Amino acid sequence: MAIKPGMGRKTSTKNPPFLSHEFVIQNHADIVSCFAMVFVVGLMLQATNSLASIFIALHHNVSGADPSHENPHGEPFFYTSGWMDGCAVFFYTLICIIMHAILQEYALDKISKKLHLSKFKLSRFNESGQFVVFYAMSFLWGFDVIVREQYIGNVAKLWEGFPDHPMVFLHKLFFITQLAYYLHMLPELYFQKVKKDEHMQTIQHALGGFFLIATAYFLGFQRIALVLLTLHYFCEFISHAFQLMNIFDKEEKFVRLRLVYNAIFILTRFATMVLAFLTLYYGIENVSEMKRSFMLATVFGLQGYLIFDFISNVLRSKRESSAEHNAERSQKAAPVKSEKSKKERKKESDLPEADQNTAAAAVAAQSSVAPASGKGSKKVKAK
Repeated sequence: MAIKPGMGRKTSTKNPPFLSHEFVIQNHADIVSCFAMVFVVGLMLQATNSLASIFIALHHNVSGADPSHENPHGEPFFYTSGWMDGCAVFFYTLICIIMHAILQEYALDKISKKLHLSKFKLSRFNESGQFVVFYAMSFLWGFDVIVREQYIGNVAKLWEGFPDHPMVFLHKLFFITQLAYYLHMLPELYFQKVKKDEHMQTIQHALGGFFLIATAYFLGFQRIALVLLTLHYFCEFISHAFQLMNIFDKEEKFVRLRLVYNAIFILTRFATMVLAFLTLYYGIENVSEMKRSFMLATVFGLQGYLIFDFISNVLRSKRESSAEHNAERSQKAAPVKSEKSKKERKKESDLPEADQNTAAAAVAAQSSVAPASGKGSKKVKAK
């Protein structure tokens, strides 16, 4: 499941009508930035400070101190989940839209122009480029919280004090950002001009991720959710990194490194199910059996879906490779000069669509000239 971003903002010599669809799409980052600045400016004014802080600051502080002032005891502030987090998710969704546009315009679009990729390769490049940054940031962020909270080597801390174990600032902000990122995928369908036949896959990914994270966050399973998300994001980062590598690897020199990702995927799913079972079935006791069974079934159901999708992709890739191998064997048995090798076809597929049409026209011209030249030579010999 993955979202497929579009080409980024396209510039044209003719300015579109004001507030038209094309105008909003081209300038959506600037429009959203101005909207977000309203909350920032409101935070600076005394009359609107209390209202703007609902959207920007983190609430539901349970440490007994005002987070706007320094803690006199030098201890960190602790938070729980609550209804005000919905306002924070809305504001940080705007920030995610802005950051998405910045990364697309100032990094991915500039790199793709130098690569001269085809439409299919360009779509994969934009998709994996966006996700690599998000998954890398989320993994490092989650791992930092895990180390700070000393969960490594002390698994019992995942369920100690449940459900009254509050979160530190970075822990709470991690979940707010995760919810905002998955929510921002929905307006990106319009901003990035995603095709209608690809909407359902993106909507399922966005709503599924948002629902699972929100359920764990508001039901008090923040610690185990943090660990499981960190494992998942590490695996997804490796997956999209290999996709980017495949785009640049025109000679297919690093195809066998895919086995590394396969091993990481299996180990990640196994570790996820073991940790979830230990925490939800054995660790957490002061919770209803229905809630515990629901969370455990959700985690195992998601892992089962990911494993099924993984096996389906492996089998499909094997069928495609075997079909290509059989085609190459048949070509060797009856060689034709106009036939192309696998590497040549891959190099041509990486070209833009216009260059592919030019190359095809050149091959067709050569094949039509060859028989004509053969007939001419026979006539000369006959004379």
